[in-house]
Amino acid sequence: MAILTEDDLKLFVDAVRHYFKVTTGEEPKITSAFLATTQVEGHEFNGIVSFSGEYNGQVMVSMPGPLLREMLLLQGETDVGESNLLDAVGEVANTLAGNARRTLGSGLDISVPVKLQGPTGVRAKVRQRPYAITLRWGLHPAMVCVDLDKRR
Repeated sequence: MAILTEDDLKLFVDAVRHYFKVTTGEEPKITSAFLATTQVEGHEFNGIVSFSGEYNGQVMVSMPGPLLREMLLLQGETDVGESNLLDAVGEVANTLAGNARRTLGSGLDISVPVKLQGPTGVRAKVRQRPYAITLRWGLHPAMVCVDLDKRR
């Protein structure tokens, strides 16, 4: 496996910023980016997309319920029940994956998002220490965890 470059990681940061800007009119503040321990604790709602092909691994988007509710309300959605919150976090994960495919190439195979409720910890699958990007949108924290490597 080859390591991801700074530009590869910037892709995910930029995609998160763009998603929030387009859907809410306000970019999030990136609060940190670091190499995580093997277990990364998430928030209540999680969307995980797996990658194969030229890259191998997964990307997790993790957000608390209040953030997702506020996003849905800004988009005109009135049903802010838990199933819609799960759908929303899955949509964010799927959008990030689509942006990754456009940048990293069509040889990138992407799974349908897996949506999980509960502060799910994500165990590293391909990297000993996955990349964690934390952010804040308004008063709400969120996280993107990139556990991805290039195949040689």
